[in-house]
Amino acid sequence: MPSQKQLKWSQLKVGITVVAGSVVLGVLILLMTSTGGILTPKILVKSYFDNASGLQPGAVVRLQGVDIGSVAQVQVVSDPSRQLTPVEVTMKVSTKFHANLRQDSVATLATAGVLGATYVDIDSAQAKGRQARDGDELPTKETPDIQDVVRSTQSSLQNLEALEKRVDRILSFVESGRGSFGKFIYDPSLYNQLNSTVVEMQSLVADVANGKGSIGKALVSDELYRNANDAIRKLNVVIDDVNSAKGTAGKFLKDPTLYNNLNDTAANVKKLTDDINAGKGGLGVVARDPEFAAKLKNTMNNISALADRLNSGQGTAGKLLQDETLYNNLNQLLAETQDLIKAIRQNPKKYLTIHLKVF
Repeated sequence: MPSQKQLKWSQLKVGITVVAGSVVLGVLILLMTSTGGILTPKILVKSYFDNASGLQPGAVVRLQGVDIGSVAQVQVVSDPSRQLTPVEVTMKVSTKFHANLRQDSVATLATAGVLGATYVDIDSAQAKGRQARDGDELPTKETPDIQDVVRSTQSSLQNLEALEKRVDRILSFVESGRGSFGKFIYDPSLYNQLNSTVVEMQSLVADVANGKGSIGKALVSDELYRNANDAIRKLNVVIDDVNSAKGTAGKFLKDPTLYNNLNDTAANVKKLTDDINAGKGGLGVVARDPEFAAKLKNTMNNISALADRLNSGQGTAGKLLQDETLYNNLNQLLAETQDLIKAIRQNPKKYLTIHLKVF
């Protein structure tokens, strides 16, 4: 039977083993959960949010997606200047990442997945300030959480539900055979009409294939081909005749006589215009002689004055044109002459009797 001293020594060894195991386990847990090492110095930085969104002490703090520390404390402060952002989050971060952590780095609350734990995400991509120090306050940027997303999508879900009801009513309306679309789907008359149209098209295609009708003859009979071929042959003959200078069109295109005549005519017209411009010949004198131009102008002025006098009734010719007396006298004379001729025709003896007197 072991002595009391041996029992105490055995119990002491068990206790020492348990304590040593607990210390080792604690060190291992600390090493596994530590983000910057046990001996690495830490600094405390703060940020203020309008809502904690379920953030708990001990939550991970990440810089550009890399774990750099943990949340030390989450509390609501009563500072009046923090009325809009009353949630104070104190973070313990390792100085191992001090070079990338800036005073103006932006802290946001993010969620690991849709239903995961909330953590602090720090973004230094646009940061240009000094390195963060112990006690600094990092600016924050609010991001919508899952509840905000659900609330924002609530109206969209309601609209989708209303749209679903409308679509269901439209489908019910169509299934009942009402409306144009419903009749199109359920009314057999449309099928019958389409079937009748297909039968008529088949009959038409068969007639065309058998050479019936104008289109059938054009497709089946070779008469159209022969006529077209004959027309093309005649056209080729005409083109050959034109190229060989036969006929009027051929001579017009090939015979240089017409070109020479036109060229000579153009030369003569040019020579005539040159002579006129030089004052040669009658036309040249008319075009270039200023004395003749003055005489012509004087003559035109006299003619214009004469026309004015005639229009005003001056002179014999003017009275003849403007005075109505001559017209009236001539008109009366013609009327009396017609009456005299009529009377002579009616009683010629009265006017044509000859009386002879013998002395």
